[in-house]
Amino acid sequence: MAAVQGITSEELVTAKGLLRSIQEQGLSFLELKDQLLLLYMQDLVHIIMQKTSGRSLKENPGIMRLVETRTVLEKMRPIEQKLKYQIDKLLRAAVTGSLAENDPLRFKPNPQNLMSKLEESEEEDSDKDDEDESGEGKSQSKTRKYVPPKLAPVHYDDTEADRDRRILERAKKRALSSSVIRELKEQYTDAPEEIREGRAYHMMQHGKEEQHRINYEESMMVRLNMTRKEKARNKRKLAMTSQLNSLTHFTDISALTGDANAEGHMPPAKRSKKGPKKGPKKGKKKKGFRRRH
Repeated sequence: MAAVQGITSEELVTAKGLLRSIQEQGLSFLELKDQLLLLYMQDLVHIIMQKTSGRSLKENPGIMRLVETRTVLEKMRPIEQKLKYQIDKLLRAAVTGSLAENDPLRFKPNPQNLMSKLEESEEEDSDKDDEDESGEGKSQSKTRKYVPPKLAPVHYDDTEADRDRRILERAKKRALSSSVIRELKEQYTDAPEEIREGRAYHMMQHGKEEQHRINYEESMMVRLNMTRKEKARNKRKLAMTSQLNSLTHFTDISALTGDANAEGHMPPAKRSKKGPKKGPKKGKKKKGFRRRH
């Protein structure tokens, strides 16, 4: 019994000394956990001593303290799990002495940034005045004004052959996007057939954009304005109920057969609509007050 009492007293003294040493620099959460563990061990040792001595535990207040301390420790586990990453990072920084460049702890918020910058700006202005009076040597050590770099002109190395090749590639993409070519490709290839439901192919070209627009409007409870191009596209979709007119229309597939040239696939230039200038209409007089004679 005396040996048990001596061991427990020595351990308690050592634990108290460790707690006092880490109170100033340690985390308050870990400090609280250590204190609760210390109280739990004290009550547990006291109850063990009561049982070994043959005394009754019926009215012992240590049991209720054990239950209360154990409950608090169980409730602290989720909080400790959330702080585990931060604790590991701090321990690693304490061992190595520095943090990595990509460490997320470098990007944590700094409360000092919320302080007013007026006093600092006044101090900087006063320091600049003192430096101007002292000489040019100290002024060179300060940061200078940012000067953006000048962009050097680069020669355009694109040739006519590269331009023709890009035009033919765009023409091939337009030819392959035809619905008839797509159906022929699905018919004669070994790839699994893609099944679509609800809409035809010509109505699925802008399906992702429409779905994204609908999801945004439903989630944000906001109706987005439509451009003229989108309104015209919706009108064409309502008018096109089937693709019967395009069953025998292959568009221009000369880019696939090799009979095409770059000039034939040049996109038509947009014509600017310029109407005649409207001059002032004849016979109209300026509005105003007439002078009575």
